[in-house]
Amino acid sequence: MAEQDGSALRDEVAAARRIVVKIGSSSLTTAAGGLDADRVDALVDVVTKVLDGGGKGSGKNGGNGKEIVLVSSGAIAAGLAPLGLDRRPRDLARQQAAASVGQGLLVARYTASFARYGRRVGQVLLTTDDTSRRAHYRNATRTLDQLLAMGALPIVNENDTVATDEIRFGDNDRLAALVAHLVRADLLVLLSDVDGLYDGDPRTPGASRIEEVRGPADLDGVSIGSAGRSGVGTGGMVTKVEAARIAAAAGVPVVLTSASRAGDALFGRRTGTFFHRTGRRSANRLLWLAHASAPRGALTLDDGAVRAVVERRTSLLPAGIAGVEGEFTAGDPVELRDTGGRPVARGLVNFDAKEIPQLIGRSTRDLARELGPAYEREVVHRDDLVVLD
Repeated sequence: MAEQDGSALRDEVAAARRIVVKIGSSSLTTAAGGLDADRVDALVDVVTKVLDGGGKGSGKNGGNGKEIVLVSSGAIAAGLAPLGLDRRPRDLARQQAAASVGQGLLVARYTASFARYGRRVGQVLLTTDDTSRRAHYRNATRTLDQLLAMGALPIVNENDTVATDEIRFGDNDRLAALVAHLVRADLLVLLSDVDGLYDGDPRTPGASRIEEVRGPADLDGVSIGSAGRSGVGTGGMVTKVEAARIAAAAGVPVVLTSASRAGDALFGRRTGTFFHRTGRRSANRLLWLAHASAPRGALTLDDGAVRAVVERRTSLLPAGIAGVEGEFTAGDPVELRDTGGRPVARGLVNFDAKEIPQLIGRSTRDLARELGPAYEREVVHRDDLVVLD
């Protein structure tokens, strides 16, 4: 295995001022379920040290002005033991029940642990519905920004208590990448029970840690399995690499390492795997639409509309629609497909599914004349549309 170099600094990491830290269930709980208070305290100790500017090798900033948003799993796992469950349930109803019990325990534990240092925390629970819709997205942004401005540390989790299969992020690694984009973070740190990304199963002799990833080509030939997945969480190395890819493409560099090396990672020491940014920071919420929304239906576009949407990045007009599938209402995310059924874009639709058939292939001018001025508009506006890779 590759040795960790604790002496050299990653300057970009050390200089980061606003940081999103994600920690998984397996790093906070016992194997049987239930919170491990010592593990929670250990994480809080490290986070507080960073915020206070302590620690050898903390870089030029010395921690001054640093802000941290914590994305924490563990609600369902924390609720297992109190409910007499010996493993994570597979059915959604019992997962929601466990989350209902466990989320309170999780936040109470964090509140008590940070209180040792006189620090306040704030709970923020999100579903994809809260973040793919324009008004909800703005509300989430304002809440997180205000918590940080008032000196409270936000603790973010998926709202497992009410989330359904259709509106779930599915794993907190992806949620953390999207939160990093939401709060305009300078760095995302993904903490797990594995100290980085390896070129094979880290339990296999001869496997080497990959120190840096500068782009997709660096992962060619790398077998990314589910090593590190526990019986209480939903993630694995696949979800972490995908989260790192999402964040890096949105202009946020990522460090992937183990929870035991959180201090090294946050102070910029060369630990774990560092994913360089591959794209530029976007000032809008389209990343959420691409990676967090679950389409409620689909619109088939004719060839001209596909070219207009994909190449010229225009809005989708009724004249370019060739078909509609699913049941959705205005404001829902829908998939835009070509005539071969291939998804080419995703967007928020301005009409109910039952209204679409009467719009197909018609001009907005004709629709306005026949149905009224409310129909002289785009089916999907370009500001609410993202082209898929």
